[in-house]
Amino acid sequence: MTAFDALADLSLRVDDYALEGLSRAVSSEFTRKSTVIRLRGAGEEGVGEDVTYTPEAHDSLQAAGPVQPLQGDWTLASFCDHVEGLDLWPEPPASDAFVHYRLWAYESAALDLALRQAGVPLHEALEREARPVTFVVSTRLGEPPTFAPVKRILDRYPTTRFKLDATTSWTPALADEIQATGALDSIDLKGLYTGSPVDQGADPALYRLVADTFPQAWIEDPRLTDETEPILEPHRHRITWDANIHSVADIEGLPFAPNMVNVKPSRLGPLRELMRAYAYCAEHNIGMYSGGQFEIGPGRGQIQHLASIFHPHGPNDVAPGGYNDVDPPDGLPASPLTPQPAPTGFRWGEWNTR
Repeated sequence: MTAFDALADLSLRVDDYALEGLSRAVSSEFTRKSTVIRLRGAGEEGVGEDVTYTPEAHDSLQAAGPVQPLQGDWTLASFCDHVEGLDLWPEPPASDAFVHYRLWAYESAALDLALRQAGVPLHEALEREARPVTFVVSTRLGEPPTFAPVKRILDRYPTTRFKLDATTSWTPALADEIQATGALDSIDLKGLYTGSPVDQGADPALYRLVADTFPQAWIEDPRLTDETEPILEPHRHRITWDANIHSVADIEGLPFAPNMVNVKPSRLGPLRELMRAYAYCAEHNIGMYSGGQFEIGPGRGQIQHLASIFHPHGPNDVAPGGYNDVDPPDGLPASPLTPQPAPTGFRWGEWNTR
């Protein structure tokens, strides 16, 4: 049994749907685009967010319009089966991972709509409690890297915890400055990415610097090679995985049994597989946290809602979006986030009232 079994038979009526494009500058070099899926039926609306990274994928999706055959009466399970059999791409995706991102958008919108039509919120449908969510702020330190991005946030929000992307250009002095803050929970080595703007090679010197300077931090996504594996072998208990986790089979296939993994909803994609991953980790005593994909719409609140139900105490990379602004505003909530699920549906925070 998984949490999906408690949701599978929810009735779902879809009359039509619409696509809404969003855009937001999240750094001086990066403007984020996403697409909100708005499923409508029986006087209610369900929302989900496609977090595919290539802007062209959103342009082509929105230009094609609501052409998918989604209308009808379904159960949540039968709708998910139907969507997973459709070609949702007017143009081929630039990455296989993006297929899951788009499925997540449609299926999370369906979950929201089914729950709103049933008149219950997600945590009640699962007979679970929505609890305060611990979060970290994930950021890079630029090239050449400096302490300034960390200092800028700590000066305004001194209790902030961080997940930082380490790069070959980090110096021991910079690492020591970071460690002296006492605010670091996780280091992302980005060792499993290829062909992306954030690729980071398996640099033995960097791995040794990270392992030795940050003994308290989780170490995410190392690339294990003949040179790096001996460095990290004594630290296996704090190695976590993210970019390679698309299914339960991927967790089972890790090079050694993990103590912690990043169960990222959009990366898992289909609701059924996400809920299987939650159940598998709970059964095998594997700690969980989740990460975002620079959501700028309802998707950020939805992953915060899931974290509140399944893993509220992990180093969740689900900080409110304002922390990723070029100049973070005043008044952002501190960790842990107070639970704020909508009275019905799969919504959280500011999207409750839309």
